[in-house]
Amino acid sequence: MDFVADQLVGGRRFRVLTLVDLYSRECLALRAGFSLKGGDVAAVLEQLKRNGRKPQTITVDNGSEFTSRELDTWSYRNDVKLDFIRPGKPVENCYIESFNGKLSR
Repeated sequence: MDFVADQLVGGRRFRVLTLVDLYSRECLALRAGFSLKGGDVAAVLEQLKRNGRKPQTITVDNGSEFTSRELDTWSYRNDVKLDFIRPGKPVENCYIESFNGKLSR
C-alpha cells in the first residue's frame, strides 16, 4: 500500500492510495483525493474486509497516513499486521513502487 501524487491542469495536487496484492499482483483498491488521511485508509480497508478481501499483512512506508492512530486501531481490531519498511528504502516495497510508476505514466 502506498500513495502516488500528481497535479491537475490548474495546479491543484491530488493523491491516489494504491493497494496491490503481493502474490496475485491484483490492484485491490485505488482511492483518489485532495486530502487523504489515516481514517480514509482505514475506510478503504474496511470496505475490502466487507467484500471478503481483508489482507493478513500490509507492507507500508512510514508516512503519516500509515502511522496514524486510526489505521493502527483498525489493524489491531482486525488482526492485520502492518509491515513497515525501513525509512528511505522504497525498494523494500518494490511491487507497489513499480505499480505506482506504471500508474503515473
